[in-house]
Amino acid sequence: MRQMTLVHVVMMLAVLQYYAFGIAVGAARGRYKVPAPATSGDPAFERVYRVQMNTLEQLMLFLPGLWTFALFVSPTWAAGLGLVYLVGRVIYFVGYTKDAGKRGLGFVIGALPTLVLMVGGLVGAVLAALRA
Repeated sequence: MRQMTLVHVVMMLAVLQYYAFGIAVGAARGRYKVPAPATSGDPAFERVYRVQMNTLEQLMLFLPGLWTFALFVSPTWAAGLGLVYLVGRVIYFVGYTKDAGKRGLGFVIGALPTLVLMVGGLVGAVLAALRA
């Protein structure tokens, strides 16, 4: 049970991270004078906005992968990979908000554990289904 608790912690950290990125978009709206519902204007605003949107896109892949991997492979490894994803997203945020060309490293650091979680989770689920 403790191992699954770690997965819950990582999941909630991912959701809180997304929430923080949303707050950053709100602050950028004020700083760069981009009133809602506009999603374009100052390029600095657009970079913060794209971080939030890309993170939402990634969460759609990350969360099911995290849970499926935890259930069928290893909750400890799922939580560890999830922490790497979170670090990658922070690096992505910092790089992208400075210069769009600096987003690559953070993206890769976040995307690789997501890929491992999805593929590992799928393999684990298929093997469990074949054993059933």
